[in-house]
Amino acid sequence: MRKSILTALAVLALSGTAFADVIKVGVVGPFSGPFAIQGKNFKAGIDAWMALNGNKVGDDEIEIVYRDVPQADPAQAKALAQELVVKEGVQYLAGFYFTPDAMAVTPLLEQANVPLVVMNAATSAIVTKSPLVVRTSFTTWQTSAPMAKVAKERGVKKVITVVSDYGPGVDSENAFKTTFTAEGGEVVDSIRMPLSTNDFSPIMQRVKDSGADAVFAFLPSGPTTLGFVKAYNDNGLAQAGIKFLAPGDLTQEADLPALGQAAEGLLTTFHYAVSHDSAENKKFVEAAHKAIGNPAELSFPAVGAYDGMHVIYKMIEATGGEQDAQKAVDAVKGMAWESPRGPVSIDPESRHITQNIYLREVAKAEDGTYYNKEIATFEKQGDPGLAAAK
Repeated sequence: MRKSILTALAVLALSGTAFADVIKVGVVGPFSGPFAIQGKNFKAGIDAWMALNGNKVGDDEIEIVYRDVPQADPAQAKALAQELVVKEGVQYLAGFYFTPDAMAVTPLLEQANVPLVVMNAATSAIVTKSPLVVRTSFTTWQTSAPMAKVAKERGVKKVITVVSDYGPGVDSENAFKTTFTAEGGEVVDSIRMPLSTNDFSPIMQRVKDSGADAVFAFLPSGPTTLGFVKAYNDNGLAQAGIKFLAPGDLTQEADLPALGQAAEGLLTTFHYAVSHDSAENKKFVEAAHKAIGNPAELSFPAVGAYDGMHVIYKMIEATGGEQDAQKAVDAVKGMAWESPRGPVSIDPESRHITQNIYLREVAKAEDGTYYNKEIATFEKQGDPGLAAAK
């Protein structure tokens, strides 16, 4: 079976060009199950890009082919990527909400002659696994390290870290610990939880008993982050004066209606807020709201997908529609543009996105809804975690 798949990939790669007028982009993500809202955001970002920029590059029509991986499942993600390449004839792979799924696909890229544009998966090491990977999302190292600086500036001396035990969580923990200790702070304990954890009360008790001034947390956005933030409040940590520190996954906009007043005042650092004040973001949000249907569901994966399509369109333009993965990737190295999140660029060496990271505070709007209010900016942040990943 493996031999036949590899043979099919090799034949497809040797064919070299796409003579049809349709260029297919295969998008893998969670379009059902507990993380379905993140897949819905992928589609909203893609639809918003195509609504504003059309569905053609030159004479070539762009077709999006979706495949569903409801939760992290590397074997399924790899099988679906193979199906997209061999049976559907996609020239580009994109999406990938979970790191293990993106990692599983990287061995296929060179033989299939297909680039991978990562629209979310946030472990630093993904871009090191193949020269044909480009990231338009963020990394947890990139979004976590600034929070360590914020904590020290605000008088926090002792922190306990709590993260999901997989690539992004480990990156997030390492980023925070490395930066916080360099700033003179102390990490008194570190907890790594299985991805399946949904009862956080024992962990909250351990946080209380640690003697820490604050808890730094990372979990993948979705039901678990909503449950974690609720547990922080329900178990009295806020009342005990233990500060809450996290990257923005834990206060994604789609969760704020459910969190309500419990989220008010929480600080996070992240690459995007729906409330970002710029002309480019207003245009994007208007189009994405139409695409997603329920504006309250719009969140950060949409901007990764929107910018991912920008990069893919540039690749198609640069290759004239021909299937040449390396030429496509080379064309976007050093590419810079004004994203809905602010100024961004693709690092020519790492193929990782450089962008501003914002300190945000959950605030209450005049209409009674809650939003992430940007209150400070860390400009042009790369990813120090890439050095450790190599």
